[in-house]
Amino acid sequence: MATYAIGDVQGCYDELQALLERIAFDRTRDRLWFVGDLVNRGPKSLEVLRFVRGLGEAAVVVLGNHDLHLVCLYEGHAKRRADDTFDDVLTAPDVRELIDWLRSRSVMHVEGDYAMVHAGLLPTWSINQALALAREVEAALRSANYGAFTSNMYGGKPDRWSDELSGWDRLRVIVNAMTRMRYCTPEGVMEFHAKGVEPPAGFGPWFEWRAGRAEPAIVCGHWSALGLRLNARLVALDTGCVWGGALSALRLEDRSLYQVPCAAYRPLDEDLVQEHE
Repeated sequence: MATYAIGDVQGCYDELQALLERIAFDRTRDRLWFVGDLVNRGPKSLEVLRFVRGLGEAAVVVLGNHDLHLVCLYEGHAKRRADDTFDDVLTAPDVRELIDWLRSRSVMHVEGDYAMVHAGLLPTWSINQALALAREVEAALRSANYGAFTSNMYGGKPDRWSDELSGWDRLRVIVNAMTRMRYCTPEGVMEFHAKGVEPPAGFGPWFEWRAGRAEPAIVCGHWSALGLRLNARLVALDTGCVWGGALSALRLEDRSLYQVPCAAYRPLDEDLVQEHE
């Protein structure tokens, strides 16, 4: 049995299949951890969702900002963007089942020596606290009245965590940290505009403020400009497949890396223009 963490797929179904062939994936024996952003900007979001859903217990998925954007758009709580490429999902006969499956995925997953989240964790959070906060968002997404949450999810404020936060502000900060964040201050003030590798003044990559902690290594994606980063405490796997980079998988048991090249479905500089804001 092997566990493979896979970077942002973003609708790149053909590359995903090539990667699984490369690692000789056996769904009866192996498990796949997906770091989020299964959909959008690539050409085959529908095929990706159907395939990963069909893997059942062989797949562990955490939600990314593009996955949440799809859910919100389906419910009429987000604006369609010119670069959205999941009309195939929205017009599919099984769209309701796919959306329900997607919104029932985790926001954070912790197992053994690893914790997986799409974007990152605030420096003020312990792993246990972050996992408990993720469960709050998951409960809101899985509730019968989840549309109330998706209609209040968007926005960049508050831009920092406080234990005193409640209601939609509380859930919004959790979502923003775990699915959107790249840069923050040591105190956990988030910055949502910079997407390259040069931090704004006073900010740094979120993971730098967690250095030296005795905690599970954090597996993440989201930041294609950062690229592959592998060290004892960080497994960053967004290697820009949709931009013509690679789709990456890391076997967690021995840190063996596998990659396949990807077609450029979007011009590279678009990654620095706009994400889910």
